[in-house]
Amino acid sequence: MSSIEPVPMPVWSGFLKPVLEVMADGTAWSRRDLYKSVCDHVGLTADQLAEALSSGESRAENRIGWAVSALFKAELIEKPQRGTYLLNAAGRAFLEKHPGEVSEKTLKTLPVYQVYLSSIGTGEPAAKSVAMEPSADELADPLEMIENGVAALHSEVSADLLKRLREQDPSFLEQSVLDVLVAMGYGGTEQRATVLGGSGDGGVDGVIDQDPLGLERVYVQAKRYGKDNSVQRPDIQGFVGALHGVGANRGVFITTSRFSSGATEYAKGINTRVVLIDGQRLTELMIKYGVGVQKRQVFTVVEVDEDYFE
Repeated sequence: MSSIEPVPMPVWSGFLKPVLEVMADGTAWSRRDLYKSVCDHVGLTADQLAEALSSGESRAENRIGWAVSALFKAELIEKPQRGTYLLNAAGRAFLEKHPGEVSEKTLKTLPVYQVYLSSIGTGEPAAKSVAMEPSADELADPLEMIENGVAALHSEVSADLLKRLREQDPSFLEQSVLDVLVAMGYGGTEQRATVLGGSGDGGVDGVIDQDPLGLERVYVQAKRYGKDNSVQRPDIQGFVGALHGVGANRGVFITTSRFSSGATEYAKGINTRVVLIDGQRLTELMIKYGVGVQKRQVFTVVEVDEDYFE
């Protein structure tokens, strides 16, 4: 018996028509009720409703928000009062005139929307803008485009970080992983972290004191492996034995490669708490906590404060 695949969530411009159709009843809609009704009208699944952007905002609500904003800029809907939306006569006429698909290209046929695009500096004359093919901004809303761009840049930086870590001396990696853990808040207020790597390290590469007296300690093992070499179960077993040797019951095992399924399952099934961090996760943490990277440029996303104008 074949299962029916759910319909993909519409891009932001794909919500233009559903918003118009939901508002066609002529009543004023609150933001919450409108967004919920549009989601129901489109038939979004529970999984789609649970999708979130990296900022934590609902992906569906974000896309509906851009659609509502575009319709407002096109003067097809009004805001009779704060937080409410109403389809006006122009909006009803527009919906009747376009019974099929409605996209941003459709909005660009409206002179008022052309004026709006010109006012924000699209770089295209209004007449030419109308004739353009659907652009990239119809595939994702601006916020998603920014987040996707940042994700792509971080992916490149992540690959470069891993390459550089693998090229350094093992002691460099040992210090780097301690720097990351301290940046994450481990090590207490005094940020006490010590590299123990060497022939007499007893199977651990570093230790972090969670309090000034060292009563609470986290032990660390760092393995500088190439991308084609994975950490195996015996490596984790050896680290667990080293932890028992120093009377510890928890530790962090970090590698520049990955962990085999056997290593992962072993770590999950033992009483000793061992956290495994692979190369990808390591570089994600380095980027997030600013270890080995520097900020190149910071963008601030703003929106109109409706309370200010009330």
